[in-house]
Formats: sequence, C-alpha cells, structure tokens
Amino acid sequence: MAKSGVLETIPCTVTKATELKKELEKLVKAILDEEDYRVEATDEAMRVLSVLKELKFKKSLKMVDDTVVPEEFKCPISREIMGDPVVLATGQTYDLPFIQRWLNEGHRTCPQTQQVLSHTILTPNHLVREMISQWCKERGIELPRPEKDVDEVRTDADRGHLKSLLEKMSSSLSDQKEAAKELRLLTKRMPSFRALFSDSTDAIPKLLNPLSPGRANTHPDLQEDLITTVLNLSIHDNNKRLAAENPLVIPLLVESVKSGTIETRSNAAAAIFSLSALDSNKLIIGKSGALKPLIDLLEEGHPLAMKDAASAIFNLCLVLENKGRAVREGAVRVILKKIMDCIFVDELLAILAMLASHQKAVEEMGELGAVHCLLGIIRESSSERNKENCVAILHTICLNDYSKWRDIREEENANGTLSRLAESGTSRAKRKANSILERLNRAASLTHTA
Repeated sequence: MAKSGVLETIPCTVTKATELKKELEKLVKAILDEEDYRVEATDEAMRVLSVLKELKFKKSLKMVDDTVVPEEFKCPISREIMGDPVVLATGQTYDLPFIQRWLNEGHRTCPQTQQVLSHTILTPNHLVREMISQWCKERGIELPRPEKDVDEVRTDADRGHLKSLLEKMSSSLSDQKEAAKELRLLTKRMPSFRALFSDSTDAIPKLLNPLSPGRANTHPDLQEDLITTVLNLSIHDNNKRLAAENPLVIPLLVESVKSGTIETRSNAAAAIFSLSALDSNKLIIGKSGALKPLIDLLEEGHPLAMKDAASAIFNLCLVLENKGRAVREGAVRVILKKIMDCIFVDELLAILAMLASHQKAVEEMGELGAVHCLLGIIRESSSERNKENCVAILHTICLNDYSKWRDIREEENANGTLSRLAESGTSRAKRKANSILERLNRAASLTHTA
C-alpha cells in the first residue's frame, strides 16, 4: 500500500506509470474483495488515478520539452502550455485556472509586472488560443481543455470596480464621461459584468444619474455612452425586468430615440427592442409613448437606425394594445411608403401583416393604395415569405372592402398572379390565394347570372 505523500514525488516516466497501474490494481482489488475495506483505500486509489491522468496528458504532449514550446504559449505562473489563455488588465496573458487562483487568494497585482490591477476582468485571448490550437494540431498534440467558462467568473474585486465607476456618476462631468466610456466597454465585452447589475437594485439608477429627464442630450457623447450601456445590460435576461420597471429607464430611452447622436437614437431603439422580449415589458413600453418616436425614426430613414426601429415596433405590436397605438400614431402610412420605395421590405411587410388584424389599419391600407403594391410584390418577388405576407394582407383588405375586387380581377386577368401563387406558394399562401380566387369566381358568376 502506498503511503501518504509518496505519489507527489513520483517522476512522470513510463516505468512509474507501470508501477502506478500495479498499485491501482491492488487498491481496486482490495476495495472490491474486502467487505470492510479501509476508506483510505478509495482516497489512495483516487490519488493514483489523478497521477495517471497527469502522466497520460504529458504523454499526449509527446513529452514536449519546455524549450520546444513557444514561450508565448506557456502560462507565466504554471510554465505549462495554456488551455484557456486570458488577458489581465495589464495586458499580460495567463492560463485561466492559475490566474483565477492568484486573484482568489486576494492578490491585486499582476504576477509578472507587479502592477496594481485597475480591475480583475479576465478577457479571453482568442488569438493565442487559436495559435496554440494550430501548433498542437501540426504536432499531433492534444490541446489542453479549458477548465472553466471565464464569462461566469465574478469576484469581489469586480463588484468593487463597478461600485467605484458608479460613484463617479455623481462626480464631475469629466469623471462621469470617463466612467461611462469604461462601463460601455465592459458591459459590451463581459457578460459577467452585465450580470453584476442584476445583483443591485440601485446600480441602474446610479448609472443614469447624469441624464436629466427632458435634457438627456445636454452632453451627447455622455448620453450615447450611457444609453449604449443600457443596451448592453438589456441583453442579460435578469436585467430586462429590472430595467423596464425602473421609472428612469424607459422614459430616458424614449427621449433618446427622439434626440441625440444617430448612434444614440439607434441604440435606444435597440434597447427597447431587447427589453420588449418580455410581454410584461411590451405593455410598459407601449404605455410610455415609445411607438410614436420609433415610427418617426423609421420614417426619417437613416440606415443605421431604421432596422432597430422596425425591430422594436414589430416586437411591441405582438400585443394587441400596442397594435392600436401604432395604427393611431401613423405606422401604416410610414410602413407602406417605405415598402413602396423598396426599403426594408421583408421586415416592414411582417409588421404590416401583423397590423392587418386591426380594422383601422386595413381601412388605411385600402385608402393608401396597398393593393397594387402588394400584388406587384407577389408578382415580382422571389421571397416566399414576402408573398405569403402580401396575400394574407390582400385577403383581409378584400374581405373588408369589396371595391378592391376590381383591382384583383384586373391583375388576375393580366398576369394570373394569384393563380400562380395558389399553385406554387407556401401552404398558407396557397390557402389565402385560393380563398381570394374562389370569392372572385363566385362574384363573377353572380354578375354573369344577373
């Protein structure tokens, strides 16, 4: 039986591996054969297995000598090839398990440079990871496996760093701007940092402290950084309800959709889209008056902002109450005009199809010449989804306004547009097209009989 401590000094050689296997065999036999085996035997067996695993790993590295492994592939702490390289605040790269252990022991300096760390965020070094992977592949060496997801690592130091940044939001304007830029960067790059905000109910109010309601764009660069930080935070599921139910957030987002840099307006719309993933948030946002500025932003037509505005409008209109709000705020006119101008046709047709369940929206579509536009898309588009949305809207318009049957009949006589769709469209498109054709034929029959 091996004695405690002996295994720690066993050299990693083939001979020793054989000895270890024999030792393990004895231990396992004792455990299996003896009714009242010693508990220490299982501990010893596990220790032998651990050393064997280490030997196997080193064998898989083909006993690569330290001088052969490129220096930049080795962790400065372990001096072994890195399985999960991460970058510390000082720019130095370490293997995650070893630098994390260093930090967890309370160290707040860089092991190599001895610099005091401004924060303990660990960023994956994808370039070095890829270089190590390629190097190992070329030599037939097994790539060391990462032991932990760095995105899940949260330390007291990170919380302390967040606290210090948020405190700057009540300081001078220069401090606010400096902290806002860092928060924007950290919440963009680090999921773990986004998650820290959900641990405290006062973190978001402190973040938005510099933005005065009604004057949020007093300092456009500061507004842009803070609104973009809110967008980054909204990606984390636990922050969605927390943000939307805070009395500051939605009003500031709505105000920022109206004014600020174009990036601020676009990111505010994107944040509304992200927060509206929750149905309860859709109602809060709809009641806040967000739809009108989103529709205005869509109408302005800036390429950077249009898609975010359209996405937010679509999400919000998934609940009935917001459909009515969107229609009252002029969504049909704006959306139809953009579609006629061949702008964001796919996205806007999906919104128009959704609004078609609202009576006033259908009436507006008929008045604004939607029938000719929709028939043209069915005739010329290569998108089956767009054709399906068009014929679904047409079906609703025609049921609502019989005066539009003439336009349908003329299109059908000239091009057979709906007949072709009834033969080759999606299953839903076929059903809608056939329904229109049946009514069209029935109406023609009645007219002929009369």
